[in-house]
Amino acid sequence: MKKRKGEPWMAAVDYGRSLSGFTVNLLVRDIRAAIPFHFQVLDAQVVNSDADFAVLRHQQAEWMLHADHTYEGHPLAASLGPDVYRGLGAELRLQGRDPDEAEAIARKLGFTVLVPAQDKPHGLREACVVDGDGYLWVPGVALED
Repeated sequence: MKKRKGEPWMAAVDYGRSLSGFTVNLLVRDIRAAIPFHFQVLDAQVVNSDADFAVLRHQQAEWMLHADHTYEGHPLAASLGPDVYRGLGAELRLQGRDPDEAEAIARKLGFTVLVPAQDKPHGLREACVVDGDGYLWVPGVALED
């Protein structure tokens, strides 16, 4: 059941048709509660946000959040309980986000830092932080030669 009041920022059909390539849609318990992680920790621009849906952007990356209640009637709905650890086995990697800054803000806001920022042998400096819904985010930047 939709909780949005009024008209959406863009018709769903128009937004859907604007997408290309690989896209990510994350199911979250509460959009308003999820936004601070994305805005502050990941330094994402909030393109749109309401009680049902949000679009976020960092540099060229864009992703969506849908509130659990919007999946009423969907086959996944039964598995969206309050204690579900989401995204298990997936890393959501955000290139171009300073991992040291992301880690510091995540700690300040009380989010879990699974792995502190460190230089990795594959040429990136990365941190592993977990958002309030249990998704593992890996902000990273390329190391200088």
